[in-house]
Amino acid sequence: MQVQVARIGKPHGIRGEVTVLVLTDAPDSRFSVGTEFAAEPAKIGTLTVRSSRWNKDILLLGFEGVDTRNDAELLRGTTLFFESDEDTDDDAWYEHELLNLEVRVGARTVGKVTGLRTLPVQDLLIVEDNDGDEVLVPFVDEIVPEVNIEEGYVLLTPPAGLFTVNKEASENDESGEAAETEGQQD
Repeated sequence: MQVQVARIGKPHGIRGEVTVLVLTDAPDSRFSVGTEFAAEPAKIGTLTVRSSRWNKDILLLGFEGVDTRNDAELLRGTTLFFESDEDTDDDAWYEHELLNLEVRVGARTVGKVTGLRTLPVQDLLIVEDNDGDEVLVPFVDEIVPEVNIEEGYVLLTPPAGLFTVNKEASENDESGEAAETEGQQD
């Protein structure tokens, strides 16, 4: 099974290194020198790690055949996949499995999953609601009790206001005051 492990960011320096958004819990073992990755878009082919190092909290990778900043710039946005034979957890998902899943609250569809943001404390599902607005949903059992890849949906039990809190703020006028609405009392 192919597992998405990283997304390449911007070039770093002049020798072909790139910054990497790490999407795995084991970066030190996944990005060791000599590791090969399938790349998306497929036209890039296979990328083999030439160098791997951390610069503060950012992983920097160099790949064989990518020797200049210009070469590295061509890799920006590329997604890296690792071939894994490991048995996966029943409650562990990868971003590519979650993309475009229908988001439901009870029987009502409220949007679709457009991404996954992995953070040190907890992951966040990025949901595009039915109005086209982005909503960040904490990816925890209490709020996301069911992920059904086969049937194509994620079931949420969101706290009150999760899908409306940012919309209320955007209804304010430019001065920051709440916009007047019909029937509003002083």
